[in-house]
Amino acid sequence: MQRPSSVSRFGETPQAELPDDIQAIFEKNQERLGFVPNVFRAYARRPEHFRAFMLYHDVLMKAPSGLSRAEREAIVVAVSSENRCQYCMTAHGAALRILGKDPLLAEQIANNWRTAELSPRLRTILSFASRVNEPGFAASDDEIAHLHEAGFSDDDIWDIASIAAFFGLSNRMAGVMDMRPNPEFYTMGR
Repeated sequence: MQRPSSVSRFGETPQAELPDDIQAIFEKNQERLGFVPNVFRAYARRPEHFRAFMLYHDVLMKAPSGLSRAEREAIVVAVSSENRCQYCMTAHGAALRILGKDPLLAEQIANNWRTAELSPRLRTILSFASRVNEPGFAASDDEIAHLHEAGFSDDDIWDIASIAAFFGLSNRMAGVMDMRPNPEFYTMGR
């Protein structure tokens, strides 16, 4: 079976046919990055899904939090690596290289965060995120107490879990769509 487009097995809506608000987002990213990320093109096929997905993504990844932007990207990369999501590992790996300013560590996290040279704080974050990513996960009181003892607030714990859970969804949808990373992501931050 031939793929309808290089973005997704479900094809993509031509940009000129998209709602004005989504076209504006495409144009903004084209200006800022020099390309439109394929996740935008894939989700734009379903405008309401695009809006909901992008809104929650931006809340999780850009809103004020006790977690740094680089820590949030590290969660995405670690979870996406465990889920074997090529798109998210590649796109968020680029973001982690840029935001974390440590391409070596970003590669270590993408390959196997458990053997990476992590700070104790980041190891605690990724350990919990990985647990959230497990099938049938339910946090125990002891896990939450351990996170509190490590200095994480309830909101920090919520954020770690939300990011891991959201990207579990994102990874699975990328697999359903057979979504491919933009080639530009591979060279960013190197």
